[in-house]
Amino acid sequence: MSKMVPRAGAPASFADLTAQLAPAVVNISTRQKVQVQGAGNPFAGTPFEGLFGGQGGSGPQTREAQSLGSGFIISADGYVVTNNHVITADGKGQVESITVTMPDGVEYPAKLIGKDAASDLAVLKIEPKKALPFVKFGDSSHARVGDWVIAIGNPFGLGGTVTAGIVSAVYRNTGSGAGAYDRYIQTDASINRGNSGGPLFDMNGQVIGINNAIFSPTGGSVGIGFAIPAETAAPLVQKLMKGQAIERGYLGVRIQALNEDLADSLGIERNKGEFIQAVEPDGAAAKAGMQAGDVVVKVDGKEVTRDQNLSFIVANTAPGSRIPIEVIRNGRRMTLNATVARRPSEEELQQSFDPNAEQDGDAFNNPPEKQGQGVVEKSLGMSVTPLTSQIARQLGAAEGTRGVVIVAVDPGSDAGQKGFARGFIILEANGRPVTSQAELAAAITAAKAEGRSAILLRVQPRGQPATFVPVRLR
Repeated sequence: MSKMVPRAGAPASFADLTAQLAPAVVNISTRQKVQVQGAGNPFAGTPFEGLFGGQGGSGPQTREAQSLGSGFIISADGYVVTNNHVITADGKGQVESITVTMPDGVEYPAKLIGKDAASDLAVLKIEPKKALPFVKFGDSSHARVGDWVIAIGNPFGLGGTVTAGIVSAVYRNTGSGAGAYDRYIQTDASINRGNSGGPLFDMNGQVIGINNAIFSPTGGSVGIGFAIPAETAAPLVQKLMKGQAIERGYLGVRIQALNEDLADSLGIERNKGEFIQAVEPDGAAAKAGMQAGDVVVKVDGKEVTRDQNLSFIVANTAPGSRIPIEVIRNGRRMTLNATVARRPSEEELQQSFDPNAEQDGDAFNNPPEKQGQGVVEKSLGMSVTPLTSQIARQLGAAEGTRGVVIVAVDPGSDAGQKGFARGFIILEANGRPVTSQAELAAAITAAKAEGRSAILLRVQPRGQPATFVPVRLR
């Protein structure tokens, strides 16, 4: 390919660069069958019910649907990269065909070579009659905030559209759950619906990101777009092209970012490390001795931070590796050694969710008669009573569960704002079991004596796993 690229800096025009790159950027469309709930007969139950033919049933029906997105060619023989969500049907839909449309309007049927839901990447293959123009991945690790970038794609199905901007942030964590690939290049180049899967280029004409998502209260571009960094995407694309399975590391823990309340309740520095809410029985973390309530600060010598979270470090560690994990437990630092397991598929992870999690939130439908004897804990804005075997049965708690039950919550308190409700069982306070109002009061007094403005409670809502929640003291 010709070297028509401007020098680094602020070019007088992006036209030469665009002319070189745009031929390798394609439109991707899918034809899919989706199942929808049929509309009922508006005249059902009236004398006019049978006048308009058909049964007017409201059962599921199948209809045709389309999706649009962008992609880019990475080889002369027709390998195309895009986002997984561009070529995946919603809900119970099924993709019947994928079409790649070149900038000159020529269409090719595409075969799905490989896709990966976790990283939202997919590789397609078309069979061109001649060698195609293509682009190459660059080194996103050298991207700096303020660098010029251009995005090419098909917003709203309009066809090849070029936008320019700068790198607004590198390795931005979007806060969407601290996933294994929640690290993006942020840009203010206009990105809209339909740009997904398209390339983000640097001034050398190399792909440093794959446009993936936008932050938008309005539905349109507000100057905050996100791209999967090339250093993340390129090795995964190579594996997908070869039909190789993508294996990731897995510890088997449920984690939470160490926010201000959580850090204050533990009396440790905030914004560094991640809190372990739960540990899967018999998982890699459990076998290493990790416990709920631990704060992980370092994994395999790497600091755990917002930009380099636990999920990212572990997912990018080969299964079978033995790595040191540094944790803070009850104020003391210790090092555990874990053998990393293989991360289950996204489908397997979804199936592992607690089936009772969608139960009615009223966790105390049949309170005992003498529930009003609970002591009002003014510092927490709630009343509690000891957990008796009778209350435990009513709440569906496991036999042998010990704690105190919330019987009333001030909605204006921090606990009320965080969703605490009547019927929640408080199991621990600041890492110590509590079985009475006196023990909970003692934990509150101890936290205040240590200068803490919050206390860490381990609570169990009905039908859900126990979880740690920091609550501000008042």
